[in-house]
Amino acid sequence: MCKCHCHPQLQKLGKYISALHCPTRWEIIDCIGNDRKSTKEIYEFLGDRGAKLTSSGLYYHLSALNRADIIEVAEYREKGGGAPEKVWKLKTKEIVINLLGDEVQES
Repeated sequence: MCKCHCHPQLQKLGKYISALHCPTRWEIIDCIGNDRKSTKEIYEFLGDRGAKLTSSGLYYHLSALNRADIIEVAEYREKGGGAPEKVWKLKTKEIVINLLGDEVQES
């Protein structure tokens, strides 16, 4: 991510570029869509599409999207005695860049 201060929105835009540079993350966004998906559901979706991803690899991608405010934890599901499972939803569905203004808008 660029560390220069030449434009007020450059760092905000940089966080999106950094989070969205990987095709796997676009697949995760596609999986979640307008719904909510558990980590397990996302893992199975990616596997069905031929992704060779470990659980820790998936968490790496989910964390990157979460840090960029693109996805967020919607809830936790209890699973018979183990740790609760995270259920994800999109936090940002659209990113608008106004090249003539000073804002990067998300919705």
